[in-house]
Amino acid sequence: MHTGKQLSTEIDATVPTAARMYDYYLGGKDNYAADRAAVEELDKVVPSTRRLALNNRRFLQRVVRILTQEYGIRQYLDHGSGLPTQENVHQVAQRIDPTTHVVYVDNDPMVLVHGRALLEQDERTAVIQADMRETDEIFGHAETRRLIDFSQPVCVLFNSVFHCIPDSDTDGPLALARRVRERLAPGSFMVTCQLVSEDPEVRASVTDFMNRATQGRWGRVRRQKDVESYFEGLEILEPGLVEVSTWRPDTEVAPRQLTQEWIEFGGVGRVPL
Repeated sequence: MHTGKQLSTEIDATVPTAARMYDYYLGGKDNYAADRAAVEELDKVVPSTRRLALNNRRFLQRVVRILTQEYGIRQYLDHGSGLPTQENVHQVAQRIDPTTHVVYVDNDPMVLVHGRALLEQDERTAVIQADMRETDEIFGHAETRRLIDFSQPVCVLFNSVFHCIPDSDTDGPLALARRVRERLAPGSFMVTCQLVSEDPEVRASVTDFMNRATQGRWGRVRRQKDVESYFEGLEILEPGLVEVSTWRPDTEVAPRQLTQEWIEFGGVGRVPL
């Protein structure tokens, strides 16, 4: 079990974070010069990244809408949620059913500040600061216990975050996915995708760049077979594990990932009934 350490409440504007870089890619304003410079450098390594970030966000919104509307999910636990943007999980879900409960989890203090300000008037939504690997802490948190009933189906989101976690037997992505899955009631869902590439040079260059940029606060680009292992024991919803812009697109002309240098790869798994 990952024991972790006390999370910082200080915002360091000089070191890029994945959350703030992602915010910049999505057109947000909650980022600093260091984050924008890192994005510019990353674009030189993999120019398709902005489209990839936008498509990943649309995937998240489609998943939440479909699970709320078609599968009756009314509680969401979003690991590594990032900075608030347009059309967040609670907004998409509560538009369908205002009673839906959402808990956001992130270790970035900036996410905590902005998230709590945004959700101050929303009793059905909360933001907690925690390392996504701290499963006991997250599931036992007072806000999680207040909003999530784990005896009932819940959707657990790991959307574009597993590449931020280094490999480890106890708190790497595979161990984390297994640990969380064991706590979910039948009929629950786990949504997972991460950055993958089948090109070893892309995997090496992006992993090296992101770990240098974030001072070692990252994981690695993986392969599709790694992501497939996270869904062990789950029933995978159609169309299966795919590049996320092709997961149940709203229309035939929806934006697609145009290059394959690296992609967001994943899908939705259900705990068997």
